[in-house]
Order: sequence, then C-alpha cells, then structure tokens
Amino acid sequence: MDTGSHLLFGLTLAGAAFVMPGVADHPSLAHAMVAVSMIGSHAPDFDAVVRLKSEAAYLRYHRGITHSLPAPFVWSLLIGLPCAACFGVMQHVWIVLLWTLLAVVFHITLDLFNGYGVQCLRPFTNRWLHLDTLCLFDPYMFAAHFISALLWLCGLLPQPGLIFTMLYAATFAYIGWRSFEHRRRFKQVKSELGEGKRITLLPSMRGGSWQFVAESTDAYLTGTVNSKGVHVEATLRKSPSGQLPDAALASMATDGVRAFLDFAEKVHVSVQERLDGYEVTWSDVRFWYNHKMPFHAAVTLDRQMNVRESKLGWDKKTWEPPHV
Repeated sequence: MDTGSHLLFGLTLAGAAFVMPGVADHPSLAHAMVAVSMIGSHAPDFDAVVRLKSEAAYLRYHRGITHSLPAPFVWSLLIGLPCAACFGVMQHVWIVLLWTLLAVVFHITLDLFNGYGVQCLRPFTNRWLHLDTLCLFDPYMFAAHFISALLWLCGLLPQPGLIFTMLYAATFAYIGWRSFEHRRRFKQVKSELGEGKRITLLPSMRGGSWQFVAESTDAYLTGTVNSKGVHVEATLRKSPSGQLPDAALASMATDGVRAFLDFAEKVHVSVQERLDGYEVTWSDVRFWYNHKMPFHAAVTLDRQMNVRESKLGWDKKTWEPPHV
C-alpha cells in the first residue's frame, strides 16, 4: 500500500500492543513498541532507494528481496534489537521483536492483497504474487485507522489496547469481505465470457466496480463488472507468436523493456512508424483503465533500429486509476 497507510497502520498496531498489561504500565516499553511498529511497517519499502539508479532497477527490486520469506525475521532483528537497547527495555526484547515481526508481516500481507504484487516467496520462486483485492490506497481502512489513531493521540481512548484489537479484527474482516467480492465478480465475468479465458480483476477505490482483463488465445478483452453486469469495452489483438516486428525485437535490447517483460503478465506491443524511425510501446494490459494502458515501456528508434530514447513507468497522475 502507500507509505502513509503503512505508517498509519504501524501506529495503530502499536496501540494494539497496549492490550498487554506490561506495555501499558511501562512507558519506555510503550515508546519502544511505537517505534518498532512504525519503522517495521515501512521497512520493506526501504528498497525504494533503488529508484535513484533507474526505473528499471526499481521495477526489478521493489517488493522483492525486502518482502521475501526471510525478510520479516531479518527486519525484526535489525529494527527490534537496536530499539530495545535504545529505550532500555532489553528485558522485554522478545515482545519488541515479536511486534516488529508483526508490523513487517502485516506490511507484506497488505502488499500481497494489492494488484501490483510482491515476491513474497523468494528465495523459492521469483514469481510475482498478487490477490488483486485492495487498492494501493483504501479510503475505508485509512479512515477507520486514522480516526482511531487521532482519538488515541488526543487521549480520548481509555483502553487503546482493546479498541485497536477490535479495529484490527474489523480490518481483517473487511479484507475477507473484499476477497469474497473479488471471487464473486470473477465468477460473474467467467460466466458471462465463457471458459477458456484467463481473467484478472482490479478493484476500484470505492469498491463497487472492478475492471477486468480476459485473455484468450489471440486477444485481450477489457471492461468493467459491477452489480449491473459485465461490460466489455475494448478488444486488443495479440501479436502472432514469433512474428514481432523488427522494431519491437530491436527495442527488447533496452534495459527498460527487459525489466518490463520480467514483470508484466499480459503484454501488448504496438509499433508506430514515424518519419525518422519507430516508436515501440510495450504495455501491461492488466493495468488497463478507461481505454488506456498507463503502465508501459516506450522506446524510440531511428531507421537503422538504433535506440534514441527509452522510458519506463506510469503515464498517469498518482490519484488516477488504476490504484496499484
């Protein structure tokens, strides 16, 4: 999810720690729990620093090894031990380590439910896993946690441990409901379009409708599904296997396109001829929205197939759909 949500959930997770009597009665331990919860809730995204190198490096490494199976335990030691020492609560180090672990695991879990995905099963597989249930920013979860955290900081929650424990129970129930809705809409699209298609859905921020991509042997069908039915909005033909244009083949030599193809799941390539060369655009149809495919790698070549310019990333405003 977005950085603000991760940090907010870290704060409310620290509030849930107050359900343990030792935390509520020990100010230094309480401060340590707030520190490790908030740092741990953001720690996996420290890999975002690779964006300083290039967008291709960011696409390759973000949500990779820092979100892997061993990562929560490594982060727990790297964050929990120094914080326990700094706050002078080494006698409670196991509680501090446990809460750090919970914060990191919750971060990775939320990313898993997002459409972008996460390589959480590394080192066993580098496959990107995504459950396509939550947007990058979920307004309902954010509002519930923000209001609770604000009341706590204002001293209006006499029993924060109990309240935040109930809040997290409601959060998991909400995620379960969104997962149920995803499965229901998936079956609705499959029933309407028939068997033999690989279908992916992404949620809208409001949650009432879902955008889908149905992949067949030779085309992608894109559209939306909601309580009113399935609406097919566009059909994109695939390039015949083994018959890519020369310009598309030449663009595959760029680092950006290689990184894109390692990540993308539903690839569409278009080649436009210009007066002085070609423009090749590789798009991930999975992130289609409103007749556009905003996540792509674009390469400009001259007539001799030499690369003149290469771009990789999102062609949309942060607040615009799809929210992944």
